[in-house]
Amino acid sequence: MSMESKAELVMAVKDYECEKRERLDNGIDFTASDARSDDRILLRVITEPKSKSGVVGIDTIRNMIESMKHENYDKGVLISERFSKAAKREMKRESIQMVSEKYMPSFKPQKLYLTLQNCVDDLCKAKCGLVPEKGSDCKGYSEGRYSCKVRLISDNASFHFERGWTDLLQNDLVQLLTLQNSIKN
Repeated sequence: MSMESKAELVMAVKDYECEKRERLDNGIDFTASDARSDDRILLRVITEPKSKSGVVGIDTIRNMIESMKHENYDKGVLISERFSKAAKREMKRESIQMVSEKYMPSFKPQKLYLTLQNCVDDLCKAKCGLVPEKGSDCKGYSEGRYSCKVRLISDNASFHFERGWTDLLQNDLVQLLTLQNSIKN
């Protein structure tokens, strides 16, 4: 899963509304709002750390803290492949959530599945003009064949949810978010 996809997954599951996406020299900043609390959130994705080792260091964290203070953000999420120990300590001290190659926040399967179903409904409306009430209302599956990627991913997600396979549910949601972004663009 790409770092940008991780940011979109976090925003979708936490019900953050993406207001702005800005490319940086070494990554992407997402400005989001939390509908439940009116908080402004900075989600910063570092795709190319400035260090030669590829590890995000404390200077990057301090830069983010300054950006958050200067632009009145209430919360921060920093996403990159790897972080130095000092960077991790500083993020913990400043309550900046870390997402990395090895660490992804844990989401309950129910929350993932609910978010996924909302995304399916939005995609069905966008593609077909309505949300099917029952399986037979959907024309994306007939005679054992799928003609709709949304229906295929939705059916796979149901199976993954029944089994409690959170990692696969996350992947299903990322696929749907990618489809949603391609429709928007």
